[in-house]
Amino acid sequence: MIQLSNIQRIYFLGIGGIGMSALARFFNLHGKIVSGYDKTRTALTNELEKEGIRITFDDSIETLDKQADLVIFTPAIPKDHLQYNWYVQHNYKVVKRAQVLGLAANSMFTIAIAGSHGKTSTSSITAHILHEANKSVAAFLGGICINFNSNFIDGNVYAVAEADEFDRSFLHLEPNIALITSIDTDHLDIYGNLAAIEESFQQFCNKIRENGILITNSIVSKNISNKNVKQLRYSLTDTSADYYIKNLQIEDGKYLFDIVHPTGVIENIVSYYGGKHNIENAIGASAIALNIGVSAEDIRNALATFRGVKRRFETHVRNKKHVYIDDYAHHPRELDATIGAIKELYPNKKLTLVFQPHLFSRTQDLCDEFAVSLSKVDELILLDIYPAREKPIAGVTSQIILDKVSIDNKRILSKQAVLDYVKDNASIEVLLTVGAGDIDTIVQPLHNILEK
Repeated sequence: MIQLSNIQRIYFLGIGGIGMSALARFFNLHGKIVSGYDKTRTALTNELEKEGIRITFDDSIETLDKQADLVIFTPAIPKDHLQYNWYVQHNYKVVKRAQVLGLAANSMFTIAIAGSHGKTSTSSITAHILHEANKSVAAFLGGICINFNSNFIDGNVYAVAEADEFDRSFLHLEPNIALITSIDTDHLDIYGNLAAIEESFQQFCNKIRENGILITNSIVSKNISNKNVKQLRYSLTDTSADYYIKNLQIEDGKYLFDIVHPTGVIENIVSYYGGKHNIENAIGASAIALNIGVSAEDIRNALATFRGVKRRFETHVRNKKHVYIDDYAHHPRELDATIGAIKELYPNKKLTLVFQPHLFSRTQDLCDEFAVSLSKVDELILLDIYPAREKPIAGVTSQIILDKVSIDNKRILSKQAVLDYVKDNASIEVLLTVGAGDIDTIVQPLHNILEK
């Protein structure tokens, strides 16, 4: 059993990952000697270096920390990685990120947010509400919350953690409050089918501590439950849920609504965070806050000042000629939500979407669903598949999606060709970039093009 209090030096394999870097920041702020490896230099690794963390981008034995007490790795690290194998062969404590996140979060009152979609936004809104209410909250986020300009904030009473179902990582968490946003077909390379995914979420529910609370979106099956804890439901539209909204209006790019809860109504809420799916995330976050004693006034003020999460419906340009929004969506249901939100906000404008499929396996498994979702836009540009941790699968390319998309205005381009196309195309009205790979490398160049 690892005792974090006995650990002084920690080495991260894949330190630039969003989840890994949040843990690295936690340990660095708590006086540990933190260093690590990553494949490529990014804005996030630059920030970590400014915070005093030594990072190497060379997978060699000469650059690792031979004095490390603990080595943490991400599943994205390949099995032939030199540093990883050196640590394993020399009997260092080498553990997955999820195990260490569990050790860090479980030492506090743990709020774990799970679900196929919406984890990062719901976690970030929850952390922002608690922070604004002066609760001492540590948050381990799967995105850069714009209010904090970080994926980590430090506190010592409450821990807000994303509970990731990939590789069953969330089973290391023992939450006081667990929230599930959705359960959908994904990560079939790990699970095989939806039934296995649901079984894993059930195991997560069973991890809730005594006297805990399970909060689920009303779209989640009631079979996913824990009869030994308090169970609550939330919804955007289902008025039989414990938490739902009424009087929703859209006005000048913002949302106005009331949240109905078991003991009353929080009236006159304003949110600038785009999309009804994010309003639903705000209901879930508010349900958590109400259950730990945050006042209606603090919730209302926090939702009005929440600025969003980078790459979650992040608006980069909004002028008379162009709107440019970037989003992390990489599953058909996420694409549906993002496209629907844009059509709701900008109903009379042409929508051009640039999508980078993420993983060969996901593209193969969900090709038909991707095609249906992507056929809802006016113009589609696909990038090549981003492989992440995977090797290519024969016959699986972006072309198999493109062939099934029903609109005529569609093409596959390279990232550079996308920049050239947007620069030369005056008909761009609303541009949306989506994907979980390295499509983010063209976000700032597109911002610059459209702003001019």
